[in-house]
Amino acid sequence: MKARHIFAGALSALALTGAVSIASASSHREAPAIGFDPAADNTDTWAWVNDGAHDKLYLVASYNPLEEPSGGPNYHEFSDDVLYEFHITRGNKSLEDVVTYQIQFSSTDIQRVNPADLTKPLGGGKEFFSQLTGRKQTYWLTRLDKKGSKVTRSVLGQGLPVAPVNIGPNTNKIVYGTEKYDEKFMAKFIHPLGFNANQGRVFAGQTDDGFYVDIGRIFDLANLLTGTARDNIAGYNCHSIALEIPTASLTADGLPPKPGASDANTIGVWASASRRQVRILHKGGGETSHGSWVQVSRLGLPLVNEALIGLQDKDKFNRTKPAKDVANFGAYFLNPVVVRDAEAVGIYKALGVPQEVVDSLKTNRLDVIDTINLKASGHNIPLEATGDVLRVDLGLDSRFPNGRPIPYGAAPNKEQADVTDVLLSVLLSKGTIAVSDGAQSNDKPYQKEFPYLPVPHEGFSGGHGQPAP
Repeated sequence: MKARHIFAGALSALALTGAVSIASASSHREAPAIGFDPAADNTDTWAWVNDGAHDKLYLVASYNPLEEPSGGPNYHEFSDDVLYEFHITRGNKSLEDVVTYQIQFSSTDIQRVNPADLTKPLGGGKEFFSQLTGRKQTYWLTRLDKKGSKVTRSVLGQGLPVAPVNIGPNTNKIVYGTEKYDEKFMAKFIHPLGFNANQGRVFAGQTDDGFYVDIGRIFDLANLLTGTARDNIAGYNCHSIALEIPTASLTADGLPPKPGASDANTIGVWASASRRQVRILHKGGGETSHGSWVQVSRLGLPLVNEALIGLQDKDKFNRTKPAKDVANFGAYFLNPVVVRDAEAVGIYKALGVPQEVVDSLKTNRLDVIDTINLKASGHNIPLEATGDVLRVDLGLDSRFPNGRPIPYGAAPNKEQADVTDVLLSVLLSKGTIAVSDGAQSNDKPYQKEFPYLPVPHEGFSGGHGQPAP
């Protein structure tokens, strides 16, 4: 109670400067190595069940942060050399996968123009405009069910078209055959899974980046008490994969989840990206990849690698799995580095927080473990089954941190919870002070239906350039 009253008193010190501001992007270029590999960089993971019926689980993972909409002529896309995965654990005993969804992409070659013909009427723009080359990207999706040492593979989709990049009105008409790139157009790239209608649906393609955060002031050494809050993710796109899965296909008994809190019906969700171990660049152009898959990025809960893991271990975190988080990173969960960093740049001093309170926030933070393990809702997840997974109780309506829903927000441009504010409030003050970065909503409204993330920004009209003088 003493700490609570001290933090409440500190709020009054901010009456002239606004709310406390500190946050970070969910996982945008959060580690040194993945910053050089954007197509494999997880930016966000969402997971939730639909309210009431709980018969559908929705998974959304985004990759490739800060895509400039006008960034042509070689626009962003999924990498054909990356294995994208959703991982699902079950119960409170283990963080090993019971179900894994694997997504791999394949692109057709660019149609070549014979250089000898360049003096003749050119090939319909194919040598200049990438969208006219006939290049298409498709994907196949495989589900792996694991029971003990046995793994059953089921191919649920092959040759599924990827939703293309939102380039502009001429491309819409000439190449895509539509008047505008809107929700109706995106819906054409929602595909059923499997050979019947009850194995779910999938979408893959470009979307608006659905996260909102002020990263400009944050990374100026947490220059937070001055300046104007901005959503620095506004106007940027990413590439996203969305799945709709019947929950009965995920429970241990194959039946719909029973209503109410249950460890047995609680799953853990995380997404990842992996590359082959060896990459060979050919002198004449092109490259090939060989060897086993090596995980290079992952994300379950938002902000774990960003706000909990120290800079020296961020690459290691991306290369390892949640099942090893206690052994590898347990100290980071119990001793949040973001608290020491906030102290180092003077945040607590500016708030007038006594040193003994700051010291109490640095160590033995079992409250962090309890929050991510859903203790408040009656779940009993032991320390050895703790890791960076987004827990979803299939028998309860999803509300963060029990899942992370896109819908159910207070406004069409708000997801259900401002996860930055929630998690940073927990990390920095044990929830005793309202922490906000000032970015309170997305720059575009979320879709009301699957795949939920907004229509991507258009390159023709939505780039970040300024009007020419």
